[in-house]
Amino acid sequence: MSLAVDMQCIEISTPGAASVLTPVRRAMPQPGDNEVLIRVGAAGVNRPDVLQRQGLYPPPAGASDIPGLEVAGEIVSVGNREVRWQVGQRVCALLSGGGYAEYAVAHEDLCLPIPAAYTAIQAAALPETFFTVWSNLFLHNTLKPGEALLVHGGSSGIGTTAIQMANSLDHRVFVTAGSEEKCQLCLQLGAEAAINYRQQDFVQEVKTLTDGRGVDVILDIVGGAYVQRNLKAAAFRGRIISLAFLQGSKVELDLMPVMLKQLVLTGSTLRARPVEEKASIARSLLDKVWPLLDNGILAPVINTTFPLTRAADAHRLMESSAHIGKIVLTLN
Repeated sequence: MSLAVDMQCIEISTPGAASVLTPVRRAMPQPGDNEVLIRVGAAGVNRPDVLQRQGLYPPPAGASDIPGLEVAGEIVSVGNREVRWQVGQRVCALLSGGGYAEYAVAHEDLCLPIPAAYTAIQAAALPETFFTVWSNLFLHNTLKPGEALLVHGGSSGIGTTAIQMANSLDHRVFVTAGSEEKCQLCLQLGAEAAINYRQQDFVQEVKTLTDGRGVDVILDIVGGAYVQRNLKAAAFRGRIISLAFLQGSKVELDLMPVMLKQLVLTGSTLRARPVEEKASIARSLLDKVWPLLDNGILAPVINTTFPLTRAADAHRLMESSAHIGKIVLTLN
């Protein structure tokens, strides 16, 4: 089978609003050493894509300028030295860029087999959030057995993944969300309590739920005013992990609770990590998490799909925060 010489993709014409996402045709990418070329069936949409579009999160050196950090599809060619994967295999893959396209190149070690019963749409919703949640909470035992977790943005892609993972490992999971509908979904996924932040004070609610102790780990995608409040909600020697800053990254902070409670404040990004580090996460996911996908214990929550040419509409929905779970772009 001969492949086309060019492909449809979405480029960022200039930093700005969602309307700058422009369907264009570009030359087909070619896999290099230890890489595979994937015919994309679906591509996940993530907050970092929005930041890149706004000019706030440029791709790392050597990565495609096409947005998109996760895809699922079929391998159609392999590069030099590639021995792990073969043409025709179905995979999902974590990318550093290039996902909003008919074809995408991925490193062999950042590809994972699509679970047997999964469609490309379901599989495309896995890599970015599963790599992120697993590496931050479980890979290095950050969330220890018996500890409690608070997840801000419980109905987001990150949140719905974290709830299911932590619940499957018998942790107490509390979440914040912005509507009763979102709270109900979080409870259905396994959260012990879902706090509507528009109506309740999450610090007080967490204290009540834990008999005044607080939570051991907080996964925060909000930032802003939540940072100081997280210090109050955390237990002694608690860990607070910042993954995003929907309310801003610049805050004025009283560090006294950090000292008195011996707290750890840390943060994480995934895109710019070395391939070797991300490959280690992939191996751990395949060993520990993929069996839970195969037997239905875990599953991605997908809100809406859009055809690739409507990537701008997907970004508008993402920015509205009206969605629950993941947004996915589809291709023929």
